[in-house]
This record gives sequence, structure tokens and C-alpha cells, in this order.
Amino acid sequence: MKSDHATLGGLLQGLRKRNGWTLKEMSERSGIPVSTLSKVEHDRLTLTYDKLLQLSQRLGLRMSELFSEQTEESSSQGMARRSIGGIDNAIRVNTPNYDYYYMCPELRRKRMIPVLTHIRAKSVEEFGELVHHSGEEYIYVLEGAIEVHTEFYETVVLHAGESIYIDSNMGHAYLAAEGCEEAIVLGVCSSADEGLMESLLTLHDEESGTQQHHSPGKVLHVRSTPARELRSKRVAGKKY
Repeated sequence: MKSDHATLGGLLQGLRKRNGWTLKEMSERSGIPVSTLSKVEHDRLTLTYDKLLQLSQRLGLRMSELFSEQTEESSSQGMARRSIGGIDNAIRVNTPNYDYYYMCPELRRKRMIPVLTHIRAKSVEEFGELVHHSGEEYIYVLEGAIEVHTEFYETVVLHAGESIYIDSNMGHAYLAAEGCEEAIVLGVCSSADEGLMESLLTLHDEESGTQQHHSPGKVLHVRSTPARELRSKRVAGKKY
């Protein structure tokens, strides 16, 4: 039985139907096989970030439009929105430092962006330049321990159950603390800038070393893991 909330499959199916395309026509336009699109629409498969990027470029859409769907009903009832998030319908982005899982991607124009993140980088040298973007963010450590490096403060180590709130315009980096192979955190980013999602996606490009800024004809290559494999992966005795 299908979930009562939007999924990536539902978003793509809605996009296709609004444009009056058959699966074959959408396949020809996007360069993604019919069989793949069909499985996605029936929620039996998800698309990796590079395929989402390819889809947005081929169809002439902004990436953020593939993360959400706006209808007259949802826009007129902005105060009654609801989304139930899970790993299976999260948008996954993999970079050398982090694995990001953008939760509740079907909601458009969110005032805050929830992200589950697996942190692997263990040194500032490995991480690279500190990150800056608009808004503020809250980070809560779920598993392991992290080092928080910021532009104007001393480094601090946070363990499971501890958290930090920072101005995202300040340079910052989150690293797996000494003795921790991988840490898992829940972050919430918020900004008055409606382009926050696009800004975060651009940062992922830079973090991966591509610095493409979503220019046409280029695809960001990232590692992907099927949902069934992710569900079976255990981190500190818990599943994420």
C-alpha cells in the first residue's frame, strides 16, 4: 500500500502527467530508461543525486523543483502542511566528507531544511575550506562524537545527546572526533533566503570537487547505496 504522503515517485509522476508525457516520452527527454522511471513512480526504486541532476538539466528544471511539488491546495493551506520523513524517501547526496539525507523532500519552500548526516572526515586538512552559507543551523549528535570547527570560536567536541546552534554565515566544519570512525547527526538549516536549498546543493558540488554550479551538460558523480542495503547497515547498533 502506498504512503499517504508524497514520495519522489509521486513527484515525478505528477510532473510527467502535468506535461502530458508518456513514460517513453519522459525517458527520451531525460535520458533515463523507461524501466527505471516506472520503478521510481511505483516507489520500488529511488534516483541517486547524479540522476536527479541529469533529470533537472534535461527537462530544464531547477533542482529544487524535483525536491518538492506545489499544488493549489498545498499553497492555500500553508499552515496545515505535514510530511512524514524516512530514509526511503529522503534525497541522498554523497560527498567525500559527508553522506547527506534530505528529509521530507516533497514539501516546497520549507522554512527549515532537516538533514540527517553521516560524517566521515577526520581532519581540517581532509575536509578542506570551511563552509559558509546563509541562515542559521542546529546540529544534534545522534551517534559517535564530532569536532566542530568555526571561524571565530575554539574547536569544541560534542558527544551523542549534545548539540550546537550556529550562524551559518560563519565558516564551519563538522568532523568525526578522534577515535570515532563515523558520526551521525541531525541538522536543521533555516534561512530567510528561499534559495537556501540551491545554495546547499551548490556547496555539495564544491565539496565533491566539481564546482559545477549545476551548469548544463555536466553531471555530478556521487556514490549511491540502494535503500535495502542502507536499511541493513548498522551503525553503533542502530539502523539509519
